[in-house]
Amino acid sequence: MDDVDAFQAQMASNMYHSGDWVTARMDGVLYFDKAPFKYWVTVILYYLLGVHDWVARIPSALSAILLTWLVMSFGRWAINREAGIYSGLVISTCIGLFLFTRIIIPDVMLTLMIALGLWAFLRAQDEEEPRSLLWASIMAASLAVGVLVKGFVALVLPCVTVFLYLLVSQRLLRRETWRRMHLLTGSLLFLLIAAPWHILAILHNPPYLDFTMHGGPGEYRGFFWFYFINEQVLRFLNTRYPRDYDTVPRFLFWTLHLVWLFPWSVYIPNVVRLNFRPVDRAGRATLFALCWCAAVLLFFSFSTTQEYYSMPLYPAAAFLIGAGMALQGGPIRIGSRIVSVIAALGAVTIIAVLFLTWNLPAPGDISVALTQNRSLYKLSMGHIGDLTLGACAYLRLPLVVAGIACLVGAIGGWRFRGAGAFLAIATMMVIFFQAARLALVVFDPYMSSRPIAEALNRLPQGEVIIEGDYNSRSSISFYHQDHALILNGRYFVLEYGSYAPDAPKVFIDDNDFLGIWKRPDRYYLVTTNELVPRIKTLAKDLPMYEITSAGGKTLLSNQPAQP
Repeated sequence: MDDVDAFQAQMASNMYHSGDWVTARMDGVLYFDKAPFKYWVTVILYYLLGVHDWVARIPSALSAILLTWLVMSFGRWAINREAGIYSGLVISTCIGLFLFTRIIIPDVMLTLMIALGLWAFLRAQDEEEPRSLLWASIMAASLAVGVLVKGFVALVLPCVTVFLYLLVSQRLLRRETWRRMHLLTGSLLFLLIAAPWHILAILHNPPYLDFTMHGGPGEYRGFFWFYFINEQVLRFLNTRYPRDYDTVPRFLFWTLHLVWLFPWSVYIPNVVRLNFRPVDRAGRATLFALCWCAAVLLFFSFSTTQEYYSMPLYPAAAFLIGAGMALQGGPIRIGSRIVSVIAALGAVTIIAVLFLTWNLPAPGDISVALTQNRSLYKLSMGHIGDLTLGACAYLRLPLVVAGIACLVGAIGGWRFRGAGAFLAIATMMVIFFQAARLALVVFDPYMSSRPIAEALNRLPQGEVIIEGDYNSRSSISFYHQDHALILNGRYFVLEYGSYAPDAPKVFIDDNDFLGIWKRPDRYYLVTTNELVPRIKTLAKDLPMYEITSAGGKTLLSNQPAQP
């Protein structure tokens, strides 16, 4: 489990053991960054299945499966069975959904709630639908859960989508439109679901109402300010503190969707053949999906952006692409040939890399062959920049599997037409995802601190000290113990909570470290290989034993491993 994943999994574990489902804590420090619904689901699963890393991944996996079913059902309802199948195929095998669900982040769950809510809106507006109240209630409930998943973006994006659609379709001022929304019932249901946790979190973590529009080091203003003002408003304005994130340039943010929706993005030209006139269900659905995509892109064009922030548009894009694929025709054949050529080039590249690296040694783990580009790590895909040709020597099996996937896509995309080509391309992606999974296993020692944690589990008991950013070493807490001292790491995700009046004294500096290290008790220090010389110089007159090293990280102790 990657360190960021372990941080989220440990958060749920802390809720599980403490019984506090209102206020999240990590290492005893208040953590207000995220809404709680994802943690609640994980805690319930911990009760049922035990606290394991694979259990923490179930909510994301289940959300992706349900999202695929939802998109398929939407396409079938809006157009026909063929469009539904192709829409589900697109979203389930596109690169973006795979990449951004390997991390335990709430975005796929958010996307599911937004997609359900927006489909419910369209169902409620359908003149042939006799149960408009039911679908309006489903919309309200879905958006309320979405707010508990990832804040008010779950409300803003659907509202912008609905406004654009009603404006373009000239339905904004129709009385029937507003009657079918059942706003009073929906608003009450929304508040009934979404309000209690927000109210309790504010009451449990004063000060209550602070509207200050800036933040800085040493300032603590309670839950309301951090969650509503700092995390929602100031993040949108790119003035949030602490700035533990980066933003993707706008042009790149837009154009990367060709990658996230690949291989199906090659069929986007066929979307222009769809009927966007809102005169029937199909026309209303395609126009609505277009407004949906526009709303997400428009919103994040004025906000800070990560690569995965636009995931809520994937269902709409998948529906449009799937509906275009169902039309068949000349552009589809061209698209399949383009995928075939790209896959063939991928196969040739993989063969070349395997040839160049086949006799290269692969000692230790992959961390010894990677470079570090820390300036990119605030982006979700930043670690891609660490890859080198030498690192590919550790990835021979994943490369072979990826090469097989490319050959399947190259041959199938060129030889077959229509559904046959789609099936070959989908098969290519399934095999490629398995190659990616194998690669992630190779990267585990580098991306995770689990080998260090497992070594700690075999050693005599002692207190753990983590040097630097706690978030990047949180696997230690999940796989070993949930408490650690943090050396020179009072920044990023735990900084704000560390200034709370009742914050535990877990942050230490170099002077504190020296005083602790000379005590007769056993202590362990987890640090990076590159910082080991600094530590040894700092504590040059004190005992220092190097216990083990893995993934670019080293475990030190003030006592030998075996007394």
